Amino acid sequence: MDFIGILSNEFQIAPQLVENILRLIDEGNTIPFIARYRKEQTGSCNDQVLRALSERLEYLRGLQKRKEEITASITEQDKLTPELAAEIDAAQTLARLEDIYRPYKQKRRTRAFIARERGLEPLAQLLLAQEQKSGSLEALAEPYVNAEKEIATVEDALAGACDILAEQISDDAQGRLLLREYYHKNALLRSAALKQAQSVYSPFYDYTEPVSKMPSHRILAINRGEKEDFLKVSIEVDAGYATGLLNGLFVKKGSITTPAVQQAVADAYKRLIHPSMEREMRTTLTEMANEQAIKNFGVNLKALLMQPPIKGKTVLAIDPAYRTGCKIAVVDPTGKLLDTAVVYPTPPQSKVAQAKARLTALIRKHKVQVLAIGNGTASKESEIFAAELIRELDCGLSYMMVNEAGASVYSASKLGAAEFPEFDVSLRSAVSIARRLQDPLAELVKIEPKSVGVGQYQHDMPQKQLDETLTGVVESCVNHVGVDLNTASAPLLGYVAGLSATVAKNIVRYREENGAFTSRAQLKKVPKLGPKAFEQCAGFLRIPRAENLLDNTGVHPESYPAAKALLAQFGYTLQDVAQNRLEQLPQQIQAQGSGQVAQACGVGLPTLWDIVRELQKPGRDLRDELPPPMLRSDILELKDLKTDMELQGTVRNVIDFGAFVDIGVHQDGLVHISQISSRYIRHPSELLQVGDIVTVWVLSVDVPKRRISLSMRPPEERNHA
Repeated sequence: MDFIGILSNEFQIAPQLVENILRLIDEGNTIPFIARYRKEQTGSCNDQVLRALSERLEYLRGLQKRKEEITASITEQDKLTPELAAEIDAAQTLARLEDIYRPYKQKRRTRAFIARERGLEPLAQLLLAQEQKSGSLEALAEPYVNAEKEIATVEDALAGACDILAEQISDDAQGRLLLREYYHKNALLRSAALKQAQSVYSPFYDYTEPVSKMPSHRILAINRGEKEDFLKVSIEVDAGYATGLLNGLFVKKGSITTPAVQQAVADAYKRLIHPSMEREMRTTLTEMANEQAIKNFGVNLKALLMQPPIKGKTVLAIDPAYRTGCKIAVVDPTGKLLDTAVVYPTPPQSKVAQAKARLTALIRKHKVQVLAIGNGTASKESEIFAAELIRELDCGLSYMMVNEAGASVYSASKLGAAEFPEFDVSLRSAVSIARRLQDPLAELVKIEPKSVGVGQYQHDMPQKQLDETLTGVVESCVNHVGVDLNTASAPLLGYVAGLSATVAKNIVRYREENGAFTSRAQLKKVPKLGPKAFEQCAGFLRIPRAENLLDNTGVHPESYPAAKALLAQFGYTLQDVAQNRLEQLPQQIQAQGSGQVAQACGVGLPTLWDIVRELQKPGRDLRDELPPPMLRSDILELKDLKTDMELQGTVRNVIDFGAFVDIGVHQDGLVHISQISSRYIRHPSELLQVGDIVTVWVLSVDVPKRRISLSMRPPEERNHA
């Protein structure tokens, strides 16, 4: 199989570049490393394209392996013909390949299998040939009546022969291809109630929709309703038309055996083909829906992880609760825990005055600048309490509601216990909430990606596929941003290209035993961190106070000579880099000719410009260029909301049918996809991502059900429409 040609055509990438990418992957290089440091060999393909190409390569290699297995199996049966070999070689999908192999598979003891054992195969082929123009079926079947073989009558013989024909028709690759195309274009999915109890699945109690138009969220909702025994689901097509397609392949007119073949076709379709196609169609729909949901989850997770950090601020976190009290944690700008407390401003204790006094003391003692409030149980009361405290103190404090999804997972984990063995689970959650505000990426990598609360139906997804995709997203984010080698936790380091969980722990242990790293070269002393791992990881690790300033940039150690040559060529030093004196460097390179400069430095053009960007902003954090998170100092109540009220909000989750936006009333509002823009969009992610600050208008509020409907389209635009 020509992998290079296929991938080049599908991804529209030059064959030579595809060949380079396959070689780099097969040599054990990681996707982040290839994307960042091998741009000349990949044509500057980004990591998403490289991951997609790698996954497609894996599929094609699996397809090739299966072709070899099937060819070997059919050869062993001595049934491989040149035509069949060509058909196997031409198969482009596993489904098509399995259709071709179907007639040659080892069969269970089906009705047809038993009929063949009884010697009825010749009669079946005689019927299928449809060459008899006169006589009777009984006369054809009479020679096959054999009491010893349990064929007592001609009817038994004909029934057995028809069973063989039905299975043969069902196994026919061409027939299955025709029907698969027909089903994909024309099939309907129907769902009906299994029980009449009111439920979230009520809209699907008598529901029909063409499968070709079903959105992924509806497929997943119906699947869950079926799994929970609320729905019965079926696939429906015009059985007469489908049978007609098969008749066109197998039925010849004018023979006395034609009615028997027609009967076999009808039986094959009803008993074998339709149930098989129905299962296949349901599987295809579910796989498509899973793929879309996982992709959507990945987009949301990336946006969440890439939220700008709130740097240089001391944070007081409140993990809300009722009976057990609100857990308080104060952390310094580096995430170090300074203080903890438990206060009881919420019912049933409602010790508001004592809680205000305790928090005021902590705020003044540690010069707290921001409050982080978890959005779980009792968060509304805690938010009201915090807003009152901020008004009374009048010292420039602000607060932000923090999504605490997964915080309990972290606090109860071995990692949480290892970080804070002296604290109980709830106090660890408070620390996690504070750190999430300071640096979402560094904190959220400690939690299983599927537990961070930005997907839909994640627990229904194939977990292996979900984990692989989300791990890839986290890996991409971590390597895109870079990691401080001297402060990063082992879980964060574990996502750096080339570092396993074991090596990440070894780095932390080495740091604890030998003090802070002062150079990237010291990584070579870490146990089990060999030359290949160093090559993969070094460029993504930063050392802010390194002896060599380049160790705090994205310049890879292999390019240090090139970076120094570039500086020397234009009369700069590393001191100039440290003092941000390279504003004119791009213009100087252009004036001299970028190709000539790159050649003189011994690198390609993409690497040259990457080096320039890093030298101009050493130690930069790409997230700092994004709009900062929205902090609040006062609170709105649900009852305060009025139709057409204009508000600022933060996008918390983007799903297939819209986006949920936090507008500061403890209950996220839904912006339906139709209210995101006046122009048509296929998916909300075209215009929105998690963390976006958006202007919204209130459409309606259902206070008893706590539902808020929002629009991103101004009232005048909606009214005009």
